[in-house]
Amino acid sequence: MSTPLLEDPVSMANATLVATASDLDQILPQVNRFRMAEGILHSDTETGITVGYRDIRADDWWAADHVPGRPLFPGVLQCELAAQVATYDMLNNRFEDEGEKPFVGLGGLESVRFRAPVVPGCRLVMAVFLERGGSKICRYMCQGYVGEKMVFEGKILGVRF
Repeated sequence: MSTPLLEDPVSMANATLVATASDLDQILPQVNRFRMAEGILHSDTETGITVGYRDIRADDWWAADHVPGRPLFPGVLQCELAAQVATYDMLNNRFEDEGEKPFVGLGGLESVRFRAPVVPGCRLVMAVFLERGGSKICRYMCQGYVGEKMVFEGKILGVRF
């Protein structure tokens, strides 16, 4: 049985940005080379769905060494992209304004699957859906798409510190 789609990946791939890379630098703790999310395309507090993306480039810092001659965007970086999109949702949509933003860390991964290779020249669109939210832990269903193809899925736990 196939997993139901969180969002329409084709319409989301070129949606107008809700948050730019500059905005993310003000929200996410990861910066420079380790900020995987390049923008947020959709964020809906009512449905609990947030969608971000990363353009996969041949000159990215990992590309020359992760399978030389056939660069593959590393699965662990796909997980990091999903975690950053979920972190954006947690910090931007889930916590009341308490002055200083809390730190959100990775609490765990569940049922992660890589369905197809992600290679330079594509846009990886990552959708996250809040399954369960609390004051300390949020659990997200995550799906990554290249075009219409789901290439990644799993669950991520974000923990507020």
